[in-house]
Amino acid sequence: MQGYDYIRELFDLTQYYLLNYKGDDSGVESDNFDWNTEDELEIENFHSSSSCLTNVPNGEATTVSGEASSSAGSSCSKLCDHFVGMGFPLQMVCKVIQEHGDENEDKLLEELLTYSVLKCAPKSQVKVEPNPCSSDCAASSWDDLSDTDDASSDYEEITKSVSVNDGKLLSLVKMGYKEEESLIAIERLGPKSSLEELVDFISAAQVVKAEDVLLPSEDQSRYVDNAKLKKQRYYKYEVLGRKKPRIREKKILNNEDDDDDDDEVLHLPNPMIGFGVPTKSIFITHRKLPKEATGPPYFYYENVALAPKGVWQTMSRFLYDVEPEFVDSKYFCAAARKRGYIHNLPIENRFPLLPLPPRTIKESFPLTRKWWPSWDPRTQLNCLRTSISSVKITDSIRKNMEDYDGEPPQHVQKEILYQCRSFNLVWVGRNKVAPLEPDEVETLLGFPRNHTRGGGISRTDRYKSLGNSFQVDTVAYHLSVLKKIYPNGINLLSLFSGIGGAEVALHRLGIPLKTVVSVEKSEVNRNVVRSWWEQTNQKGNLIDMNDVQDVGVECLEQMMNTYGGFDLIVGGSPCNNLAGSNRVSRNGLEGKESSLFFDYFRILDLVKNITTNN
Repeated sequence: MQGYDYIRELFDLTQYYLLNYKGDDSGVESDNFDWNTEDELEIENFHSSSSCLTNVPNGEATTVSGEASSSAGSSCSKLCDHFVGMGFPLQMVCKVIQEHGDENEDKLLEELLTYSVLKCAPKSQVKVEPNPCSSDCAASSWDDLSDTDDASSDYEEITKSVSVNDGKLLSLVKMGYKEEESLIAIERLGPKSSLEELVDFISAAQVVKAEDVLLPSEDQSRYVDNAKLKKQRYYKYEVLGRKKPRIREKKILNNEDDDDDDDEVLHLPNPMIGFGVPTKSIFITHRKLPKEATGPPYFYYENVALAPKGVWQTMSRFLYDVEPEFVDSKYFCAAARKRGYIHNLPIENRFPLLPLPPRTIKESFPLTRKWWPSWDPRTQLNCLRTSISSVKITDSIRKNMEDYDGEPPQHVQKEILYQCRSFNLVWVGRNKVAPLEPDEVETLLGFPRNHTRGGGISRTDRYKSLGNSFQVDTVAYHLSVLKKIYPNGINLLSLFSGIGGAEVALHRLGIPLKTVVSVEKSEVNRNVVRSWWEQTNQKGNLIDMNDVQDVGVECLEQMMNTYGGFDLIVGGSPCNNLAGSNRVSRNGLEGKESSLFFDYFRILDLVKNITTNN
């Protein structure tokens, strides 16, 4: 970790120079680039650039570039004076100039910053020479630094990646991108990212922050006048990672006239229990819905709670200003699943599915009790993902455990726990961990066993489909109020159906499914729903469609006239561009996949209008 701290300090110092010594030519508020990811800068596997000078045994410096200039001594002296005036030790400056020449001032500064971080310069007094770039100075600086071989090796490793990242930074700047946003993109995507990936990342962030362009011209000029202040704020909050002061948030769209609501900030509840859960004694049983939101028809929309800022405000605004209900499914099962729900359902007289599912790992999977180590404190799993850990990770944990007779040391425990939490690994034998099997994931999510098994679906597709599904017990608790309203059955329009989480919830509640129009793009998922429909001997009608964008006015009118309208419209549009795990295109509702939310609203609004007209 010590070497990593060196790298971070080097990066921070480099950014500070770029922001305070490179001028204020950008003129744009750096707050415009707010990518909320948890990536760390990774620096490895790059080649350092060749030196311009080399030492020979007699202490003289010999050029290897093949170029000579009569003014070299003068320019070198000026560079030395420049860097010494910035506070760098003279001997350090001489050494770096000898290694890298005097043509690239930016490169020299980065090397000096590197030495400062690694403390390669001796703390003894510096002897001042009349000509700081003479061969005598070269010999003395090499002698003074001869006792820092270990630190120098660290320095060489760091400079390998810095030089390559500089090439990418220069390319991005030449393409017209600003230095600040280019640096953030390189940091977020890592040193192995391609130039194309960096460009896509910056472009996505510009889309997210496009609303800043809507500022009045006088406000924009004010930001230009304070460009240096903005850069310092960028360095403080984005580079050093310090906490930002709470600010009020702009709306994404500019077509609203109500200025009082424009800057509302969304606060997620803690605990995340919405209007109440069966395992807590706190309940909210009454709320006031806007007139245009009242049902029937009822609607129920779901997506990830931890979306980029402004997303839930926008979705709420489109869905008739209904307040979202945020619930973590850890109150319904043994795995966390933080989700937001916008709906117009009644909230009194809810009831859960019985029996209540177990809410701890050991209760859900009793065979793990025998092997669970005392130093693993987990009682619940993290959010179930669309993929699982590799064999290499579980094998590495086994080998680490077998190296010790008893409990492994704390640093080994810490690393193993990190992997177990990241990939939801459970203990299945002595020194053995494994990812959950698909049928175990089905159980945690409230689906019948083998719901996704067979029918041509691969193991990989099972994990993907389950990772994108509803948690059935949570959804059923919310939909339970419909049992008294529709005792004879319900007509359901299921958009982005997935593997039929809403359908399974209604069936388990005992609400007959008269007609279900299931709109789902994945053929694998459509097959899962069709198979479940047949195996549970449903008596109603199941209509398959494969794209929400094909659902228009004529299609809806025809189905509603045939089947008597829709009582409930359920959906959860793709979260690809909303989820925190997306490091490249987490661009909110502007993203290619997550923008399908607007199709959910479009179809819902059409159903409401057709219902009203009829």
